Amino acid sequence: MTETAADSSIKPEPFHASIMQIEPQWIDYNGHLNMAYYNVMFDRAIDQLWLKLGIGPTYMKERGGSTFTAECHVRYLREIHLGDPVQVSVWLLEADEKRLHTFQELRHASEGWISATSENMSLHIDMNSRKVAPFPSDIRERIGAVVKAHGAVPRPEGIGRNIAMPSKR
Repeated sequence: MTETAADSSIKPEPFHASIMQIEPQWIDYNGHLNMAYYNVMFDRAIDQLWLKLGIGPTYMKERGGSTFTAECHVRYLREIHLGDPVQVSVWLLEADEKRLHTFQELRHASEGWISATSENMSLHIDMNSRKVAPFPSDIRERIGAVVKAHGAVPRPEGIGRNIAMPSKR
């Protein structure tokens, strides 16, 4: 996938990354996908969306900007095994001049059930100073269009959850 300008036909649906296959070395001694590799697949999906937004590797090389993850909350809901095809859907929930709030669902690509979710806050970084900096105006426009499109669909369950022990009754 190449880095492109904004698509004039942004659809009111989450971004759907390419279907991925579980790699054999990602399976742990429990016989399922090791927790670290869920993040690898979430990251690969975000990279695909970033290319669509024009903030991938070319952007970093030519314009000196990139994104760093500031916070991540992953929920593991159902096991994934070797041979399972998976696809990540990404919602760009909110954005401001320096931050992107995303939510992702990892689904079994042929059966449709959710295996895991990941909610993230990413920061725009000026790679010369390695400090948080505003997105350029053209990128902010592109991001705004995607936030608007993704806002037109129901928000998935699980956004904004925190980690806590179940309350005693």
